[in-house]
Amino acid sequence: MENTVPLKAGRLLSIDVMRGLIMIFLAGEACSVYESLQELHVGGFFDTLLIQFDHHPWHGLRLWDLIQPSFMTIAGTAMYISYHNKLQKGITWEQNFKHIAFRALKLFALGTAVQCFYAGKLVWELWNVLTQLSVTTIIAYLIINKSVKLQIAVSVLLLVITEVLYRTILKPGFDQPFVEAHNFGAYMDTVFMGKINHDGWVTINFIPTACHTIWGVLIGKALISDKSATEKIKYLIVAGIIALVLGFGLDLANITPIIKRIATSSFTLASVGWVLLLTALLYWLIDIKKFNKYAWVAVVVGMNSIFIYYFFNTVGYQWLNGAVGVFVKGFLGFAGISAHVAAVFSAFATLLVEWGLCFWLAKNKLFIKL
Repeated sequence: MENTVPLKAGRLLSIDVMRGLIMIFLAGEACSVYESLQELHVGGFFDTLLIQFDHHPWHGLRLWDLIQPSFMTIAGTAMYISYHNKLQKGITWEQNFKHIAFRALKLFALGTAVQCFYAGKLVWELWNVLTQLSVTTIIAYLIINKSVKLQIAVSVLLLVITEVLYRTILKPGFDQPFVEAHNFGAYMDTVFMGKINHDGWVTINFIPTACHTIWGVLIGKALISDKSATEKIKYLIVAGIIALVLGFGLDLANITPIIKRIATSSFTLASVGWVLLLTALLYWLIDIKKFNKYAWVAVVVGMNSIFIYYFFNTVGYQWLNGAVGVFVKGFLGFAGISAHVAAVFSAFATLLVEWGLCFWLAKNKLFIKL
């Protein structure tokens, strides 16, 4: 890490790396990296692997389904560590709440605005991850200084509420709890927005996914506690295994299917199980074993995570992708490279440009707070 990017001493580098990796994966999607690779149609294991970089159509779990839970969980972890540091400086819960509430308001505005960019017109849609995070952040912060037992109890209650809502409030046309477009979540979208999402996402996902942010707070508490590194890793692994067993158990027992698009309780548990195990692995590798020579590659992206997320979903998607493609695809076309292969090079070139922007911002200590 020496002299590459400015880092504060005492930071949990593994959390910074994890946040950066999440943003790099998301940027890859916006730059059409996975889409362009799929268009190659190589076949065999390669195509099977690429399927993992797309959401499962409904009942099931893929790698890409873990990105948003990781994002929400790490947000909770970062919020707790920041809160803890502020307490050490004498800033009270009440004083910090003003900052959290204002940030949540900004996230809500950014999340609803980006849907307008997607649509190319003014729309009122509440499905974006930033909109969801604005609500889960408030929920998690309200109990941030409570006991671990109470925080776990609240998260369990949120999962129970989700189950009860889907199973007991059955409206005409929306009376099938786990069927796309015919469930309680879809019904509530007609109330909130007067329409449903053709991809199956629902607004009230913020109820179960608030658990991810709360559990992120618990991860933060564990990682900065006075416990030994071995105890912390054990805590994360045991919690991860328990969550996986519960999540997949509910699915295999045909009680509650794993469905990411409506964030069923089984999905919420199964996804955080993988996130916990990944957190344990990165903490062990980076903070304990110090395998962090190239950690800065991810860290520079995580330093401006919300900014780069917004950038690649707006300016990047609508202009930069095409601008880079003009030159990369153009020159490769002159060289006789096929259009599909040129598209892959263009996608990776765009991703590199966006990473370069993050590197430049970090190198110059420019942190854009959104």
